[in-house]
Amino acid sequence: MMEVRRICCIGAGYVGGPTCSVIAQMCPEVTVTVVDVNEDRIRAWNSDSLPIFELGLQEVVDSCRGVNLFFSTDIDEAIKNADLVFISVLSNPEFLAEGTAITDLKNPDRVLIGGDETPEGQHAIQALRSIYEHWVPKNKIITTNTWSSELSKLAANAFLAQRISSINSISALCEVTGADVEEVAHAIGTDQRIGSRFLKASVGFGGSCFQKDVLNLVYLCEALNLPEVARYWQQVIEINDYQRKRFSSRIINCLFNTVTDKKIALLGFAFKKNTGDTRESSSIYISRYLLEEGACLHIYDPKVKAEQIMQDLTKPTPSERHDTDTVSRLVTIVTDPYKACENAHAIVICTEWDMFKELDYERIHKAMLKPAFIFDGRRILDSLHDQLQHIGFQVETIGKRVNQRIPFTTSGDRSEMDQPQPLKKNKL
Repeated sequence: MMEVRRICCIGAGYVGGPTCSVIAQMCPEVTVTVVDVNEDRIRAWNSDSLPIFELGLQEVVDSCRGVNLFFSTDIDEAIKNADLVFISVLSNPEFLAEGTAITDLKNPDRVLIGGDETPEGQHAIQALRSIYEHWVPKNKIITTNTWSSELSKLAANAFLAQRISSINSISALCEVTGADVEEVAHAIGTDQRIGSRFLKASVGFGGSCFQKDVLNLVYLCEALNLPEVARYWQQVIEINDYQRKRFSSRIINCLFNTVTDKKIALLGFAFKKNTGDTRESSSIYISRYLLEEGACLHIYDPKVKAEQIMQDLTKPTPSERHDTDTVSRLVTIVTDPYKACENAHAIVICTEWDMFKELDYERIHKAMLKPAFIFDGRRILDSLHDQLQHIGFQVETIGKRVNQRIPFTTSGDRSEMDQPQPLKKNKL
């Protein structure tokens, strides 16, 4: 078997960069070169400010960059010198969870390698296997044919997305019956046949993989004349969209059926905590729904850059374009969560950053307009509900009725409920 001494990875994104950085650290005798056509991205990988945030990644890169890990735009040279080439590791489906990617790479549940059932294909599988065997136990390295490998990747993410949509569908039922979706999730999660993982109700799943892989599965089924199977998996996406719209509608309804010109503090823009990735983040969709109703959003996220937020909110979608001027007028990006909440009508928590559990909510309440609402889209404030209500907040959360909404009367003895409704929506 050929000894692998030089690896080239084409693609320095969320998968290629971390994966090959860990390979370089775990295989010090192997030279790893990560290449990309994007010069700015490569420049960032060679700087002290990496292009992506991932726990532990900076330490891994610092330990081997310039030693046996290199980032370059010279793609042809890297390929020519390589014994083994990764194309964004698609020949080796990854099962990384952003926020824990480095841990997942160093301690994987399994490594899946697919290849052709030809002598050349089997030779390539063994070459890649020899790299992972530096730190992964042999019984955790699974080899299959190419179709099994790729379908395993799609199916794994589809099953995880399905669990999230399933518990989110139950959260809607809980809100109208008086049940608590957290209690339901705990009860069914204790069944060993089901398990407790991915049964956390929320504003919906995001990230680059779940929706993409479910839709790929839908496309495959439609192309291969399996319409019933395609419709089954399409429903996972539709429930996710429904959950985002349902949460946004609840915000509008609680704020007396209009958010026009009302300041709303949106806390968290990344699709999950411990990452700066915003791809398919529920925050984007919720922001757009509120902006269409004329809300003034003040957005805070500890790891997402302002330029990324504005880019996400103005990026055209297949169904419509979004007016940059309107977004610029209605959206303010802040670097302090307390500043975001000043004079706000409501707080909307869209990302489960731990820091949001530690905020001084008494201070925040004093600075907000009254009645002050908190919409907890991630169920991270459950232990604080009594305290928040005592402070004076009206608390709304996913999958549970915390309290009945209290009618509010202004000093002029006129409820906001009686205010005229907006004549039309703003078009973004």
